[in-house]
Amino acid sequence: QVQLVESGGGSVQSGGSLTLSCAVVGGPFSAAALGWFRQAPGKVREFVARIGWAGGGDYVEDPVKGRFTISRDIAKNTVELQMTNLRPEDTAVYYCAAQNVSTGWSLRGQGTQVTVSS
Repeated sequence: QVQLVESGGGSVQSGGSLTLSCAVVGGPFSAAALGWFRQAPGKVREFVARIGWAGGGDYVEDPVKGRFTISRDIAKNTVELQMTNLRPEDTAVYYCAAQNVSTGWSLRGQGTQVTVSS
C-alpha cells in the first residue's frame, strides 16, 4: 500500500529555518503532482505549495512566497519543503499530499508538527 511519510518537523524560533521531506513508499505509484498543506490549531487546512510529479510546475501560495521553496527528488521519490524566515503564524501540522487527476488530493501523509516561537 502506497504511503506518504513526512519528516523534518520541529521547533524553531522566529526567523529560523526547517526543511520538511516527504517520501513516497510502498510500491509503484504516480500522480499528477505532490504538494504540502498545513493546519493550524482551530483553523481549516490550507494549501501551501505544489510541484508536478516530474518536478516542474512548482508553485507556492502568497503567504509563504519568498520564504518557502518546494522541490522534488525523482531518484529518491521525495518532495521537500524548504522553509526559511519562519514566523509564529507558520506554526501548524504540515501534511504531504498526492494529487490525482481524477480524484484530486486523495492521498495524504500523517503530518509533521512545525512550531515557531517568537
